[in-house]
Amino acid sequence: MREKPVERFSIPDPTHDSITDIEKQGNKIKDDEDRLSTTSTRSDHDNDNEEDNADNIRITPVSLSRTKSRASTILQRVTSRLTTHSIVGPGPPPDGGLQAWTQVFCAWLVIMNTWGFVNSFGAFQTYYTVILPHITPSTISWIGSAQAFLMFFLGAFSGRALDAGYFLPTVIVGIVFQLVGIFTMSLATKYWHLFLTQGVLTGIGGGIFFCPVMGLLSTYFLKKRGLALGMATTGNSIGGIIYPVIVRQLLPKIGFPWTVRVLGFFNMAALVLVVVLMKPRLPPRKIGPIIEWSAIRDIPYVLFVLGTCSLMSAVYFAFYYIASYARDTLGLSYSSSVNLVIVLNGVGLPARVLPGYIADTHTGAFNLLVPILCFNVLLLFLWLSVFSIGSFYAWTVCYGIAAGGFQGLFPTVVTSLSDDMSRAGTRLGMAFTVIAFAALVGGPIGGAIVGGNGSGYSGAIVWAACSTAGGMVLIAGARVWKYGWVVRKKC
Repeated sequence: MREKPVERFSIPDPTHDSITDIEKQGNKIKDDEDRLSTTSTRSDHDNDNEEDNADNIRITPVSLSRTKSRASTILQRVTSRLTTHSIVGPGPPPDGGLQAWTQVFCAWLVIMNTWGFVNSFGAFQTYYTVILPHITPSTISWIGSAQAFLMFFLGAFSGRALDAGYFLPTVIVGIVFQLVGIFTMSLATKYWHLFLTQGVLTGIGGGIFFCPVMGLLSTYFLKKRGLALGMATTGNSIGGIIYPVIVRQLLPKIGFPWTVRVLGFFNMAALVLVVVLMKPRLPPRKIGPIIEWSAIRDIPYVLFVLGTCSLMSAVYFAFYYIASYARDTLGLSYSSSVNLVIVLNGVGLPARVLPGYIADTHTGAFNLLVPILCFNVLLLFLWLSVFSIGSFYAWTVCYGIAAGGFQGLFPTVVTSLSDDMSRAGTRLGMAFTVIAFAALVGGPIGGAIVGGNGSGYSGAIVWAACSTAGGMVLIAGARVWKYGWVVRKKC
């Protein structure tokens, strides 16, 4: 028998096999090679599939990791915008530069939308006495007084929020309260409606976000702090011009509801810029009590705050009743009397910047504030000798300059009394809280004196002048206690 050939790649011996057998063997070898090739291809394909599956298994966690990383980055950015906990080593105050002066501009907008609105209440006071004749002027003035009180009173709480690192959330909450108050004020038809909306809601809103803004601004400046704060407080004067002009021009044309809505949209546009542009510079300090009890043992600080309380009562009486005095005593119309409110606020514009510059470069804030207060006392007593429209306009210009100088300098002095700038927000807030009670009673006390004892405006003016004199004495005492009797010492 012939030996069985070896399969798979065995080469036949041509001397023993026929051509046919060789062809069959060749075909068989070709078939075997095809089978091997097919098996190898399938195997390779299976291996490729396994590798692809393995790759997919490895890619999936990487993709998830990258997705989580992106989400974490976005969350970190949002968190760093809402709080200041990510700030490390900010360094000394820049005392200038684009970022610092941007904060001044934003603080200017805030003061315009808060204290400018408050200082414009004289225009509303006169209008409300006309549409609410059964309500006494003293009662009406509680609307503006409550607004000013809440803005001051909430300062301790909102100032602490700045120190704790929650500047932006605090500001947003305050803005919402203020805008809700203004837009619901447009629906008011009764006294208690106006008291709750204009007095309470806008006061709460302004009190929540005003103090943190001023505290943040003070952290950007050291040598130029008086100038920066003075420039920011000019928003008070600009707001005191804009709001009465809007009310005077639009009230006869579109009525009270839409006039107030225009004020609301104006505030909304300005405060959006504040939310976008303001940026805290310091990291939060350790959580502490909402009141810094060591400040109560700081005699110069206490004397200054008490003196400012005595001054604020007189200032708010003058700002609230100047238009009513012109209408009741000099016979001016409502539109003409509102012009005096505009003048009173407008002339305070340079008076808020120039004293801050002089204080920074030459005298110091404390040294300049005392003579300005003397000027305030003198002018209030001179008010008793005003009997004509022309002389009253001249008096309004002088008093607006004097009052503007005081309002521009007193925040600078409060912050300068704090040796630790990381606590500036808390100390400023505490001062505003105490001053709130003076702002609350100033207008109503003056109104009660005007209509209560037959002396009219004369008795209220004497009370305002004496109150200002008492405040001046206390503030001068604070200066002497802290820095001594040396007049030339810059402080």
